[in-house]
Amino acid sequence: LVTGGAGYIGSHTVVLLQEAGYKVVVFDNLCNSHPEVFSRIEQISNIRPVFVEGDICDKALLAQVFAEYNIDCVIHFAGLKAVGESVAKPLLYYQNNVEGSLNLFEVMAASNCKRLVFSSSATVYGDPASVPIRENFPLYATNPYGQSKLMIENILRDLAVADSAWQVSLLRYFN
Repeated sequence: LVTGGAGYIGSHTVVLLQEAGYKVVVFDNLCNSHPEVFSRIEQISNIRPVFVEGDICDKALLAQVFAEYNIDCVIHFAGLKAVGESVAKPLLYYQNNVEGSLNLFEVMAASNCKRLVFSSSATVYGDPASVPIRENFPLYATNPYGQSKLMIENILRDLAVADSAWQVSLLRYFN
C-alpha cells in the first residue's frame, strides 16, 4: 500500500515498485495531485496501479482497504506538506498528519501488517548548527509541519519498542 501514491514522490515510488514486480495499491485523497497521474504511471510501467480514493483520516475506509487487499507493507507518503500553511493552520496539520497516521497504524496493527516506510522530513532537525545535516543531529522542529512529522516519528519509535514485530524505516527528505 502506498498512501499518498498519487503525489510527486509517491507516484515515482509506485513506478519503481511496479517495475520491481510488486502489486501496488495507492490510497490518496488527491488533495495535492490529480487522477491523471495514474495514466502517466501506466505509460511508464505498463501497469495501472489499483487506486482507492480516500483520506487517511477515514479509518473505516482504511480498514476496508486492508480487508479487501492483501497488504503486507505500507509506504506512507500521505500528509499535508506546506510549512507556511502549517503555521497558519496548525490544527489542520496535526489532525491530518498525526491523527491520520495514527488511524493508519491502528488499522495496520489490526491487520497484522507491521512493515512500514514513513516519509518524514529534514524539518525534524529544525535549524541545524551546521551543514551538512547528519542523521544523529538533535531533533527540534520549528513549525507545525515539522512537529507533525517528528510526532509521527516518535509514535513509530514507541510502537517499535512496544512490539518488536514492527519493522519501521524513517526517511527524512530535504531540498
